[in-house]
Amino acid sequence: MSASTVTDLSASTNEYEFTPSQDWFTQNIPYWKSLFPLVTSPEPRILEIGSWEGRSAVFLLTTLCAQGGEIVCIDHFDLMHTPAGRERHRKLSQNLLQTGRPFRILPQFSVPALYALLEEEIARDTSTGFDWVYVDGSHRADDTLLDAELAWRLAREGCIFIFDDYNWPEQPVESVHHPRRGIDAFLALHAGEYEHLSKTAEQYQMILRKTGEMRIGFLVEQSAEQRFASALSLGIYLVLAIDTSYAMAAAVTIRSAIEKTVGRMTIYIVDCGISVEDKEKIKSSLPERHNVTLIFLDLPTASLTSELGVVWAKIDMIKILPVERALYLDADMLVRRSLEELWNTDLEGSSIGAAVDVGFPLGHDGVSQKRYFNSGMLLIDLAKARTRLSELEARVHEMKDARFRDQDVLNVHFAGDWAEVNLGWNAQGLGTYAEIGSADRDTLALGDMKDPGVVHFTGPIHPGLVAVLNPFVQPYTSKPWGYAGAPGHPFKDEWWGALNETVWAGWQGSTQYHEMCEGEKQKAIQDSITKFETRVQFC
Repeated sequence: MSASTVTDLSASTNEYEFTPSQDWFTQNIPYWKSLFPLVTSPEPRILEIGSWEGRSAVFLLTTLCAQGGEIVCIDHFDLMHTPAGRERHRKLSQNLLQTGRPFRILPQFSVPALYALLEEEIARDTSTGFDWVYVDGSHRADDTLLDAELAWRLAREGCIFIFDDYNWPEQPVESVHHPRRGIDAFLALHAGEYEHLSKTAEQYQMILRKTGEMRIGFLVEQSAEQRFASALSLGIYLVLAIDTSYAMAAAVTIRSAIEKTVGRMTIYIVDCGISVEDKEKIKSSLPERHNVTLIFLDLPTASLTSELGVVWAKIDMIKILPVERALYLDADMLVRRSLEELWNTDLEGSSIGAAVDVGFPLGHDGVSQKRYFNSGMLLIDLAKARTRLSELEARVHEMKDARFRDQDVLNVHFAGDWAEVNLGWNAQGLGTYAEIGSADRDTLALGDMKDPGVVHFTGPIHPGLVAVLNPFVQPYTSKPWGYAGAPGHPFKDEWWGALNETVWAGWQGSTQYHEMCEGEKQKAIQDSITKFETRVQFC
């Protein structure tokens, strides 16, 4: 190591008490300075683990923090039990004082000091986290990993995160007494949450820039309920249940949900018969986000879906989801706002949250209710819903031929046990039957659907000829990707735009799509002719 003095300090080095033979820092100055433009905060907050006499700390205070900012230095100083430790503490204090800039020294081992900082950061109202973190404490691999893990939770998005001694020559790199094993374990654990800034593998320091959002992941006694959820960063559990025929539509629903929702998300897809190819297409359609996890769930052999069909998968999912709360969305939906507000809805003790069905607000002849919900969006307290699961499954067999099948069953089963959610989170029938007045529909707050958070493209994919020609129900309902499109729907173009962000981009203009449309149209015509001829012969 060079024994030269720190020449980049704003004040004369004579003011600082540095031991010339213990300069292990100066060689890093040129590269560190090249990183300064990446720090966007006008008053950077710096965290340093292992400060010794303060060469790096003084440098950062007098350069990066020249116009404002602060540093927190953690070092154990032999817990002040030795003369050498007490002397290092004195020198560090004196050197930082000479900068004339804000600093703080925590004379502790790193773990309790970092825990204390985590508690403090949770309690801060603003400016939470650090913009620059320097890990230069213990040389043990396990100590380095623990320091890094705790400090990473204190690092803001965009934080410059530096490990010293990655290529330290004094111990074998595979030794537990070398920090590299700990650093490599950290890199593997947090893959996708950073970008490498180190120029080469041989560079002495490992330098990262954090690309993920800050997650404290630490609780203190006084945290509120919302802070509890945020600190744990459990995020949103989004669920869909599909077979291959809805793979393309599901990609739109999931991708739009991810793009509009910033925080942590785990997405479960209940596999009701999805091809391997379509699974890969769905995966490839999602934006790359380190805080998003996609999981395909297999149905048990003895399931309602295997016995009665895919329409019953949302009943099966209540049993198999490995969480206590979930947000279910049909695959014919487009998410236009963050789902966080919907996810945080207070169910007020009810098992589920849902929006009223716009087509049948009070139910229909088969199921008459005070209020009848649409099952395309369900916010489910799974722990509570499971207490009557056997009863629900029995009701399925009793009502398997109901007009709206699973929706009717769920309405009967959860009657009086559901919380009403704003229609903006399940905007149905837009441009079609929602525009047609009725005594039941006039009681709804239809204005909530003008700028919805979740659009539900209700109706069949490929409508029959009778529905298309019915003069009393125009425009007819159908989905954007079917042969008849979705005439009159205000968000159909937005759906196609979202599709073009997936691997199905360009589908609307493809020969395959137009051939499918023509084939389905001819099928609808032929089905109607067959029904007409059958009716005539019967008469």
